[in-house]
Amino acid sequence: MKKIAFIFLISALVSCLGATTPAVATEPLTGEALARQVFDRDRGKNSISTAVMILENEKGDKRSRTFTNKRILENGLEKQLIRFTEPADINGTGFLTIEKPGYETEQFLYLPALRRSRRIVSSQKSHQFVNSDFTYEDMERHPVENYLYEIKGEKQIDGTDCYILETRPKEGIESQYSSITAHIAKQSFVTLFAEYHDKKGHHVKTYRVLGLEQRQNIWTETKIMMEDVASRHKTHINLEQIEYNTDITPDQISNNALEKF
Repeated sequence: MKKIAFIFLISALVSCLGATTPAVATEPLTGEALARQVFDRDRGKNSISTAVMILENEKGDKRSRTFTNKRILENGLEKQLIRFTEPADINGTGFLTIEKPGYETEQFLYLPALRRSRRIVSSQKSHQFVNSDFTYEDMERHPVENYLYEIKGEKQIDGTDCYILETRPKEGIESQYSSITAHIAKQSFVTLFAEYHDKKGHHVKTYRVLGLEQRQNIWTETKIMMEDVASRHKTHINLEQIEYNTDITPDQISNNALEKF
């Protein structure tokens, strides 16, 4: 079972197989095939990065936070540890995501004031992640098999050719969203734009990639933004530095590491 990620984590790899003779037809690209290729985009076996999160209200007032992010992939399962370092009121706050066999995902939030971590339960997945416009659901990956997909067409985003992929949860799958419509770049295989719709079908959030570069031959989102449509509040994440395929080990991304601050 594979998974697809919706923010920081959506991209696509599409192979166009040309016919060698008129009798050989090219198989049409399906939404699920595109979704599976989305998940397989190269993001390295691991990475260490530093970034700035900027919270911007409708008046343009901004607050900045700095964090580090350690990520490792083992046997198709991912672990990720985010640690905020600035300003002082959020320094030490940590967030750990661990994928388990069978693709159960565990999330833990560490608050220095409590000196312990707490698990994020399913009823909290729609809550805001550290008062940003991302929710805990946005911060984890989701099984491809749990969703229905439809390619709605093609469109250019800032001159880049994209597929338009609509994703809907299957019956019985819990999600705060009824659908997500993603514009996936054909060249870089990164989602450049996405709209999130609530259970009533209302457009509630918009995601944009504002900067995209190749780092160590890996397409990397350097500037992203999530906006709440109703409040017009925005969360920007600007990548300062990243290193892929490092010598970090799994024990550096664990419950024990989360609480060692």
